[in-house]
Amino acid sequence: MPREPLDHIADVVLVGRAADGDTAAFGVVVRRHGPLMRAYVARILGNEADADDVVQEAVLQAWQRIDSLADAANVRAWLFRIAANKAFDRLRRRHPHDDLTDVADLEHPVASRPDHVVAVRMQVEEVARIVQELPDAQRAVWVMREVGGASYADIAEQTGMPAATVRGMLARARRRVMDRMEGWR
Repeated sequence: MPREPLDHIADVVLVGRAADGDTAAFGVVVRRHGPLMRAYVARILGNEADADDVVQEAVLQAWQRIDSLADAANVRAWLFRIAANKAFDRLRRRHPHDDLTDVADLEHPVASRPDHVVAVRMQVEEVARIVQELPDAQRAVWVMREVGGASYADIAEQTGMPAATVRGMLARARRRVMDRMEGWR
């Protein structure tokens, strides 16, 4: 009896199969969410090689703990939380002046006029440069909120900071980015 293709099966079902030891089902979950996890972690860390290592560590931990996932419908958020925690562990081990090096691939509108495309790319590169200069904690909070769309509560949980501290760091990071981008208005 041929097996059905797993690519079209919902995450909830795949997680159930993975919890029962189905490595192929877990592989589909990883292929489905892995690229976004990698982009998310790369923006937090600012290093592609480190991002690959962190995602690999997160996937391994997820496989080891897939049977403990309480709500299979939230597998994406669960994977991102594991990856973010691994990224923060890596940041804590880093030197305080290591900076984000690649935020330049933030989504931007594509216009047909080349001058508009060039201007938008220059703005994105400037935002990336400014974000690189933020202190690690501010950069991580800014990326989690502005790029990853995480809630304050999720950021607080993932960083181990009180929610008020997260709000303050995010406000300072946003203010710094806005002040430095003032010339682009």
